[in-house]
Amino acid sequence: MADPSDLLIDRTLVLLRHAKAVPAETHPELPDVERPLADRGRADAGAAGRQLVAQGIEADLVLCSPSKRTRETWKYVAEAGVTAKDVWYDKRVYNADSEGLLDVIHEAPAEARTVIVVGHAPGIPWLADELALDGTSPERVELTQKYPTNGLATLHLTCHWADLSANDADLVSYVVPRA
Repeated sequence: MADPSDLLIDRTLVLLRHAKAVPAETHPELPDVERPLADRGRADAGAAGRQLVAQGIEADLVLCSPSKRTRETWKYVAEAGVTAKDVWYDKRVYNADSEGLLDVIHEAPAEARTVIVVGHAPGIPWLADELALDGTSPERVELTQKYPTNGLATLHLTCHWADLSANDADLVSYVVPRA
């Protein structure tokens, strides 16, 4: 009999770039990690949450950068109705490249079916581009051209988190929710 942990199960990975933060140049006294969301960012993060609720997304795990703008983005997404069994604020997500983000995702518990990563550019856009198999759909082309704040890619995969690598996922959707 096959070991149940060897069975491939459907998994969902959501890659969310934080919502619009206050500009660094207008708040030079703040370290980058402490920049909060702008008014528009708070509203847009709520729109991202509503989008995820409409997709039926319920997270087993949220991997979130500890920056103020990513923590606030997750807060407003959750207030819009997205549930999460666990949230990890991991400093490795802050300004990580795609390889660094994959290292964090590889540590997700095997039983997690849905993982949301709330992070920064360029890591989030790079990772979405690397993971998505289909290079010709309009959404896929758009994601490679522009992944602005609050950009939201939903990917489907059937491998274990620990095995996730380039071209292992199908792009389900790519949207930039705005309030």
